Amino acid sequence: MEQHSNEKVLGKTLPATMKALVSYGKGDYRLETSFPTPQCGPDDMIIKTEACGVCAGDLKCFHGAAMFWGDDSQPQWVQPPFVPGHEFLGTIVEVGENVQDFVVGDRVTADQIVPCQECRFCKRGQYWMCQPHNIFGFQKDNNGGMAEYVRYPQTAVVHKVPETLKLESALLIEPYACSKHAVDRAQIGCEDVVVISGAGPLGLGMVTYARMKNPKTLIVLDLIENRLEKAKEFGADIVLNPKETDVVQTILDMTEGYGCDIYIEATGHPSSVTQGLSMIRKLGRFVEFSVFGEPTTVDWSIIGDRKELDILGAHLSPYCFPFVIENITNGNLKTNDIVTRYFPIEKWEEAFEYASGKYGDFKVAITF
Repeated sequence: MEQHSNEKVLGKTLPATMKALVSYGKGDYRLETSFPTPQCGPDDMIIKTEACGVCAGDLKCFHGAAMFWGDDSQPQWVQPPFVPGHEFLGTIVEVGENVQDFVVGDRVTADQIVPCQECRFCKRGQYWMCQPHNIFGFQKDNNGGMAEYVRYPQTAVVHKVPETLKLESALLIEPYACSKHAVDRAQIGCEDVVVISGAGPLGLGMVTYARMKNPKTLIVLDLIENRLEKAKEFGADIVLNPKETDVVQTILDMTEGYGCDIYIEATGHPSSVTQGLSMIRKLGRFVEFSVFGEPTTVDWSIIGDRKELDILGAHLSPYCFPFVIENITNGNLKTNDIVTRYFPIEKWEEAFEYASGKYGDFKVAITF
């Protein structure tokens, strides 16, 4: 008989310890084979991890970016020792007695943020900006998906994933949800000339979703040719390589000297920011998505006195998962050939190396 109760059916069979990649500090990541398996409280769920994508943010954290580890102007945000990874999904193997909407055997994933539901932002429905800002994969109380098992606490925003959805597509749910939020911030209209700078996995998620908005012209910039080819396949009208083309002048020439209406920055490189400020029109809309590994300096008079721009940030993926899951499943959001390699957790160092893109990969994942 199929089990549909919320008893801890598999709790007795879970091992006391598990394999996990653990961060103890900048560049100090260790594979542990006897890391404690998370315990399931009355309001929790435990999942057996199916796979976990390696994000650019994971790499920047590993290499010690100040955004994570702090510097003279910002405090340390991460809380080691922690298990990294936030692009993960799995199958529920244990549920607490108070859990109502999920059962053992459900295939699930979750928003990266674990909202407190008590702060000003959470009470206003702005849970993605939760003031305590606990996130899977960066704090010891919210260990991430580079482990055999993960605990979803009571306030985690959990979503069911169709069993029919192939792993290579399911792994893109979290990244594409972030891509959707960035594009939504841009408020693309049918008369807009839109530039997306960066065609990595998240940039490509933006491309395939922005195509659904039907802008007048969708232009994608990247330094790597296979990324530009994939952007064209995913719906870009024009692709340009800044190493080969004066992209600022090209955009100005295409728009009678005005510039693009919307610029979405998705590279995390300072030059992409200054490039965008140069090619965007007056009263344009600039969306900053990326996590930077180094400070970015710009002439703020361009933003204010010269162009009166709208500068918008984009953080995480609020209310985006249901749409993304539905539209990846029905094929409206393209995912083909984005996840290019899988590595067992024992080869995490190789996975991180390939995730850098130096070998031409879009996205790599760690499996168990």
